Amino acid sequence: MIRKLLSILLFSCFIESNEVVFHEVNEVGNDTVEISFFLNSVSFIKSYSLENPSRIVMDLYDTELNSVIEESYNYPIKKIRATPQENNTRIVIDLYEYVYWVKPTQVKTDEGVLLKLQISRNKKLKSSIRDIVVAIDAGHGGKYPGTVGSNNILEKDVTRLIAQELERTLRDTEGYSPVMIRKEDETVGLNDRYQRVRQYGADILISIHADGFRLQSVKGASVFVWSEEASSTVANNLSEKQRKRIQADIKNIMPDDFNEDEARKLYPKIYNQKINESKMLGEKILDQLKKDPYTKIHKKNVEFADFRVLKSIDIPSVLVESGFLTNPEDAERLKGKPGRRMIARSIFLGIHNYFLENPIKGTFVEKKPLYVNYEIQKGDVLSEIAIRFGVTVQSISELNNLENKSIFPGQIIRINI
Repeated sequence: MIRKLLSILLFSCFIESNEVVFHEVNEVGNDTVEISFFLNSVSFIKSYSLENPSRIVMDLYDTELNSVIEESYNYPIKKIRATPQENNTRIVIDLYEYVYWVKPTQVKTDEGVLLKLQISRNKKLKSSIRDIVVAIDAGHGGKYPGTVGSNNILEKDVTRLIAQELERTLRDTEGYSPVMIRKEDETVGLNDRYQRVRQYGADILISIHADGFRLQSVKGASVFVWSEEASSTVANNLSEKQRKRIQADIKNIMPDDFNEDEARKLYPKIYNQKINESKMLGEKILDQLKKDPYTKIHKKNVEFADFRVLKSIDIPSVLVESGFLTNPEDAERLKGKPGRRMIARSIFLGIHNYFLENPIKGTFVEKKPLYVNYEIQKGDVLSEIAIRFGVTVQSISELNNLENKSIFPGQIIRINI
């Protein structure tokens, strides 16, 4: 008991002394500049751009700044300023012009947590803009295979392949930037999954699964958001399976990690808003799954379950059960690329529709565009692109004047979705 109390006190000390220290400004590529700071631990950060004059702001919650920062720099940076505000630190990057910028990331190093913000010059911009960052979590992996299907397919393989399909669509669609929580067949701890989401600066999290049930007759896709109380027998079963599997993992939060459990108590309004946004995101994805003629729906409404990966305080998070591998029909559907692609398509369209209704200021969806820009990749054909976005070849051809014309890698086409 005494040892446990000492651990809690030590952890609290780390949180209270999360000091912000300016590191450097670096040229990291053509027209791209990186501004970095050191922290003691991963922080809860809100970042946004402002106009007239152009600047980027980062609010670092529960941090300390021992000395005010005010440094002048060369074009396109006019000045870097940092000032304490109650328990927070506000960092302002004053700019000479509008820029393309990347949400700040937090990388653990031997010297501390390295907070990095990148900006790129672009004379064509009329306001500063950034991509929407989508974290994709392929469930299980490595030594955790997940459910074994009736056709011997493994859940960890199904989730990774669906995640890769979704990543490709987001990567090649202008305005989106996907980050994979696991890229290969690797073991990633539960804590690492949601910690990486914050460290990558994600705007939303999509966790992909394909679980099983004791009855083979149970089938179909479902969408979950977090709740302590499960909304159905299946949801309760899945929650219990996860709790038993990762009980030890939950306790192993490192001192330089961000404590999501404590943060939920400190910022209840932010967390309640996140839950509401998660429901909206889940509903948009579920709406698209219902339109998929090849995917059966297990529950017609968004479900609730105690999935720890969804419990971040401010990042809308949903878990998509693509089907039950213990059901022969679902297992066969998810074994093939067409079935997995349809799941990925539904998730992408759900994400896009969510942001059209809940646009992030300073991103491409703010002006509610009627179409998206897609960059042609090697091996692309119009029929495959049409399937990926849920449109017809004719609609793509007419919008881009492609009748009797070839497409080529690097070409940008518009897709009305």
